Amino acid sequence: MVKKHRAFLKWAGGKYSLSDVINKMLPSGDRLIEPFVGAGSVFLNSDHESYILNDINKDLINLYQIIQSKPQCFIDDAKAIFCPENNQAEAYYHLRTEFNATVDKYYRSLLFLYMNRHGYNGLCRYNKSGGYNVPFGKYKKPYFPEEELWFFAEKAQKAIFICESYRQTFARAENGDVIYCDPPYVPLSKTASFTSYAGNGFGLDEQADLANAAEEIVENKEVSVLISNHDTIWTRKIYQGANKKKSIQVARTISQKGGGRKKVAELMVLYNAKL
Repeated sequence: MVKKHRAFLKWAGGKYSLSDVINKMLPSGDRLIEPFVGAGSVFLNSDHESYILNDINKDLINLYQIIQSKPQCFIDDAKAIFCPENNQAEAYYHLRTEFNATVDKYYRSLLFLYMNRHGYNGLCRYNKSGGYNVPFGKYKKPYFPEEELWFFAEKAQKAIFICESYRQTFARAENGDVIYCDPPYVPLSKTASFTSYAGNGFGLDEQADLANAAEEIVENKEVSVLISNHDTIWTRKIYQGANKKKSIQVARTISQKGGGRKKVAELMVLYNAKL
């Protein structure tokens, strides 16, 4: 059995558990493009010659570019921050304030990883002013993901990391590429509507436009697009142009207590290139 690799970040909606299903549904291609890379579980558990990995969260992409270019330096410096003195509320809020105040990309990358592992439930959330506002997580001993960081750094040598809109990333696709989209999911109910983690809204108009982008590119290029989302009446409607649909039951991972994790239906839709 091939060993599966976990992302070094905790991430709401991460695709570690679904990476096998995604890989089976994705047609073969030399290059994988991800317009919503998130924590990168699909990237880490796939085998392509090269990758274009995008996310609208500039702190995330900055972190990935730094790990790609100087992993030893980053890992050594990040490890030093993971100490008992910094696993206290006062220290956490002090470092969070420093993160929000600094424009130093390297320091921001170190603190982004620190807050991801010390903050509440692995959330990544910003206020309307762009300030990171996830509260302290109160973990006994936050895990330092050294092995996962090294694997990411090695695999990142095959990737280009960018921060732009999904439409701009789609425009980079060439014949033979495959695209996997993991957008912010459609809410299951009106009360379940989260504000976007990156601080920019991804509403129903954007959801429908993403489906349009998939339809357009397979009509014009030899490119296939796989999209995942909640399985709802509305998503089935916007994805009605897809060639293949698959519904699966997935355990929620956002809940802090495992017992509170309910299974929800997720939809995978594939738009095949018109060869």
